[in-house]
Amino acid sequence: MNQKGGVLGRSLEFVIYDDGSDEKTAVRLYEKLVAEDKVDAVMGPYSSPITDAVADVTEKHRKLMIAPMAATTSIWEKGRRYLVMLPSPVEALSEGVLDLAARNGLRALAVINADALVGKAAAKGASELAKRKGLELVFSETYPKGTVDFSGILNQVKAAKPDVLVAASVLLEDLVAITRQMRELDLNVKLFSSLPYGVLPDYYKRLGKSAEFVYSGSFWEAGLPYPGNQEFVTAYEKEFNRAPALQSANAYAGCQLFVEAARRAGSPDSDKLREALLKLRTRTVLGDFAIDERGFQIGHKAVTIQWQDGKQVVVWPDELASGKPRFPTPPWSGR
Repeated sequence: MNQKGGVLGRSLEFVIYDDGSDEKTAVRLYEKLVAEDKVDAVMGPYSSPITDAVADVTEKHRKLMIAPMAATTSIWEKGRRYLVMLPSPVEALSEGVLDLAARNGLRALAVINADALVGKAAAKGASELAKRKGLELVFSETYPKGTVDFSGILNQVKAAKPDVLVAASVLLEDLVAITRQMRELDLNVKLFSSLPYGVLPDYYKRLGKSAEFVYSGSFWEAGLPYPGNQEFVTAYEKEFNRAPALQSANAYAGCQLFVEAARRAGSPDSDKLREALLKLRTRTVLGDFAIDERGFQIGHKAVTIQWQDGKQVVVWPDELASGKPRFPTPPWSGR
């Protein structure tokens, strides 16, 4: 943007602090950004819990915040005015895998999730979506933070004999351990979805062939045909010598939206930015963007990927699919 003259005749400048993934630190730093650094705008931090915490600061100061990495619906049910959601809600991340399950005649669903904001939201969403799609919830359990041995809960899943298993946690360690221990216990299901970070390259790196056939919901994929997406991927790879993960794409899309809103508003004033964003219907590298009066995302839709031969293949929705689902998942003994 600065090479093209910046925004509103001014160069963009980032003030960046590291919150160490700590909510109290993040609250202090956002207070500093607004009250001391006098920034024109703020971008949201990483994760739903930290976004929820710092949103109290930005509301107090009436400072608009686009949240690129928060997708838990409850954050937008607190009457906030200056918080804008970018990705689709985490409650909808299992929609693709459950739709594929229903289409293929599967009926029984099991859900396990971490005792944390995103894990519980994803599990709640899966349970509600399952009802709509005619699947029966035969097992649902929340496991405590710090769980390392999942054999107890996985043996309960095995006894329930589900066709589909959804595991939900933002901790990659959890999802890797659950997948590994499924193999050790010979727990076989027709579809297994690891939400949300079964989508990360490190998931496959850690698990190797044990990650094959696993599904995940994703806010973004490198091959999706959205405006500027290929240019973003190419530029990112050139800059950092690696492919972007979805966190990078989400953050980039958040900046795209801020720039467009500032252009339309003709000002970085938060109320004017909010009005511009409420009217805006556009596409970023993430896909469709539209929000309701709460700032809640109603335009963007997550896709579903499946790991196939070490690659993330988009298998849902049909109009964006780059390949067909490999169904059913073969038993561990046959791999």
